[in-house]
Amino acid sequence: MTEALFLADLHSPQVGDTVTVDGDEGRHAAAVRRIRVGETIMVADGAGTGVRGEVTATDRASVTLEVAEVLTSPEAPIRYHAVQALAKGDRAELAVEMLTELGIDRIIPWQSSRSVVKWTHDREERQLGRWRTTAREATKQSRRLRVPIITSAMKTRELVELIPTMAVTFILHEGAELTLRHFDLPEEGDVLIIIGPEGGLTDEEVATFEAASAQQLLVSDGVLRTSTAGTVALAQLQAFQKRVSQPK
Repeated sequence: MTEALFLADLHSPQVGDTVTVDGDEGRHAAAVRRIRVGETIMVADGAGTGVRGEVTATDRASVTLEVAEVLTSPEAPIRYHAVQALAKGDRAELAVEMLTELGIDRIIPWQSSRSVVKWTHDREERQLGRWRTTAREATKQSRRLRVPIITSAMKTRELVELIPTMAVTFILHEGAELTLRHFDLPEEGDVLIIIGPEGGLTDEEVATFEAASAQQLLVSDGVLRTSTAGTVALAQLQAFQKRVSQPK
């Protein structure tokens, strides 16, 4: 059985050290997951470092383990970023969950023209908290050592300024004619995926992003929901990237 993963601060851990998970995460481990002495668990800092070891002590609000192995997840040469349009219901959070499970590096909320949901300042703080909690839980579920960055929401003009800093930017669009096999993917750098809302992107938004050097991309022969489109695109990109990165 795969060991449970918890998130906590780690400070240059070494084999033989003891690590204590406390606070809300410690209470969850001890009271909800009922972790017991003798079990093996993993602890990660969410930034690429983790440890594995046997639990040596527990109480109602914490668990302590002895480090048997130090784990690392180095930053990959390609970093994937997803611009996720705001969506009604739990669609956006489902997108965050699935993108995290696949290893997205950063998720950027976007108030698109056709987004039914509107974030006011007060609402944005609450919703960002939910997105970040979803990302943390999905990180633990998928046993990853890195929690994706969830930025503050961006406006279209801010995305236009972001696009030129990327190695390549793809606009997911059901009207696109080209699939990934038509593009030369970079071997390193940042790849940005723009995911529209349930109502789709407007022609003006597509034209604005294309003027900033983004390119339309087709990832399915059907129209995907906003909650699944980014996941399908990311999985395809990762598969094609492996081909690019393989020694010739």
